[in-house]
Formats: sequence, C-alpha cells, structure tokens
Amino acid sequence: MSQLLDHAVAEARKLTDEQQDAVAALMLQEIEDDRKWEGSFARSSGKLAALAARAVEQVRNGDCKTAGFDAQ
Repeated sequence: MSQLLDHAVAEARKLTDEQQDAVAALMLQEIEDDRKWEGSFARSSGKLAALAARAVEQVRNGDCKTAGFDAQ
C-alpha cells in the first residue's frame, strides 16, 4: 500500500462507522469509474486516432485558428 493511501486509511479509521462507509463507497465508485473509462478508451483507440489525424490535417490545411479557452 502506498504511504498516502496508508495515511488516508489511518485517518479514515478515526471516523464513525457511517463516515467510514461513506468514504469507502466513494473510493469504490472511483475505482469502478476508472475501470469503465479504461475500458472505454481501450475500445475506442481507433476512433481517437482517426480524430487526432483529422485534427492534424485540419491544422496543416490552415483550417484552424488559435484561440484561448474563453475566446468565441
């Protein structure tokens, strides 16, 4: 177990049973979400590569403009 996780578990042990259950539920949900994302990315790698290639081509053709996150 990593030092950070070990520390988090030690701190969680100081909580009430109800609070510990809430922390545990959040951790388990996060782990499950990560597994789903990993599976999604694994199944869509070809699509992502095609989108990236299209974006590169658009930049090469001058079809894109530089803008900041809040530019419209």
